[in-house]
Amino acid sequence: MATLVTGGTGFVGANIVKELAHDGHQVVSFDINGPDNLLHHFLGDSPVTFVQGDIVDRASVVRLGQEYQIDKIVHAAVYTVNREALEKERSRDVVAINLEGTANLLELARTQQVSRFVYVSSGAAYGSALSGDQTLNEGASPEPENLYGITKFASEMITRRYGQLHGLSTASVRLSTPYGPMERVTGHRAVMSVFYDWTGRAMRGESITAEDMGEGRDYIYISDIADGLRTVLDAPSLPHDLYNLTTGIWLTFQQILDAVIELSPATEVITSSPTVKTGNEGYSRGPLSGHRLFDDLGWIPKYDLKLGLADYIQWRQDSNFLD
Repeated sequence: MATLVTGGTGFVGANIVKELAHDGHQVVSFDINGPDNLLHHFLGDSPVTFVQGDIVDRASVVRLGQEYQIDKIVHAAVYTVNREALEKERSRDVVAINLEGTANLLELARTQQVSRFVYVSSGAAYGSALSGDQTLNEGASPEPENLYGITKFASEMITRRYGQLHGLSTASVRLSTPYGPMERVTGHRAVMSVFYDWTGRAMRGESITAEDMGEGRDYIYISDIADGLRTVLDAPSLPHDLYNLTTGIWLTFQQILDAVIELSPATEVITSSPTVKTGNEGYSRGPLSGHRLFDDLGWIPKYDLKLGLADYIQWRQDSNFLD
């Protein structure tokens, strides 16, 4: 029996594929992009079947069910937009990929009568709040503000209803902001994390410009995300169908920069003038709460900031990934 991972050559998807393959799953990766040398190096000798195709193309998704006996699905394929200009330019693509693609995968789950369908969602479903606000648990009212967050929340609701109607075990998992191996610029991902930017600059011997250092996010190392998703996927039963996947810890850019410099002390830091903010510019949601996932399934993250950052830098060095 196969476990299907959509978006399996992307940032989050590649890490899910690696985690599941190492855990003994017979993984089929379905992505519009095929694997490249960096992905093959990342996966090592993990046995993975790669199928190239588009989740919006219903016929391609149907063929997956004809060619493979699929028992579980992790739906991680997504069009990520975090800039308004890109959101305006690619509005139709965001809706098509994030909603029509989800519907196609749920139909596949229905026809295959899979034992578990996990939808990879995002903290963007909550919308924005002032940083430092109380942590957001799964009972908080979602107020997504852009097409990415809106389509994520809508896909959660569609996933839940499909499960109810067709007797499927489904769950949606809202991720905190990930960082780590395989983060890179792609056609569906254009804006990178400060971890990607600053570790790359440090490795290339370039200076880092420090600005807006009081801002931050509840970052989580990508290996913890893959481990948490596997835990939800393989749980014998799920008391809930919605989980946050997070460390629950807010990290400021200053804390992250300090950790980078501790590991790369020769890196020059240039301090810029503070950015003037107006209106809601610069605001972001508070950290997510991970209590439900711990209470239900006993899951806790394995990586703190220093451990995750050291592992990430080591991977970049081993892979000669300097971009």
